[in-house]
Amino acid sequence: MAIYDIAGLKVEIVNPKGRTKKQALPYLSNDGDKRVDIRIDVDEKRVAAAMKEHPELVQDDWEYMLTGSDFYTELINFDGILLHSSCVVVDGKAYAFSADSGTGKSTHTQLWLKHFGSRAYILNDDKPAIRLIDGRVYACGTPWSGKYDYSVPEVVELAGICFLERSETNTIKRADTGKAVFNIFSQTVRALSSAKMEKLFDVLEELFAKVPLYEFGCNISDEAVLTSYNAMCGEEIK
Repeated sequence: MAIYDIAGLKVEIVNPKGRTKKQALPYLSNDGDKRVDIRIDVDEKRVAAAMKEHPELVQDDWEYMLTGSDFYTELINFDGILLHSSCVVVDGKAYAFSADSGTGKSTHTQLWLKHFGSRAYILNDDKPAIRLIDGRVYACGTPWSGKYDYSVPEVVELAGICFLERSETNTIKRADTGKAVFNIFSQTVRALSSAKMEKLFDVLEELFAKVPLYEFGCNISDEAVLTSYNAMCGEEIK
């Protein structure tokens, strides 16, 4: 039985293979605690059915995606959500940039790495978990990430969420609540039971109350880093 420490939870992945096993290795628990909060067991029939529907993806791809889907679905029970975003950490605080695929969220966080150097690192480049723990909001690395597999097994306090759009100029403002609900809902797990859907909205309500949300139009420049960081951190940098 393999137990992993993921997002502050004990997660059992039954018989992990291939990419799933490789990406989960840094999260392997070594503290001897055998409790299980979430158990993930993706059987071969489910993988075969997925491959039949989408034959362009191989078995290893589906095992990786389905284990991730199961984790994020169960995460709702622990006051957590998936947020499709690139999450960067600077000086011990996490900043999540969410957008549709191809918009440039990873490009923007790479600019943060370039600007801040050793002060910064990517927590998860595509699928961080966002959790409420003891009244505070944290971004969490998970084994399920983007195509470059950037992820770190850490839990870091979340300082802000930015909904990113391409723009010729750099402008940032606090997000409209109604639009923010739509933006987050479009970037998280939605195939949920009615009970889990109700729980999801409870988590979002508390998340909105505790974490600043922004709308950010940006280009690919160092000025874009300054614009977003100064707004989200509340201090001026040059």
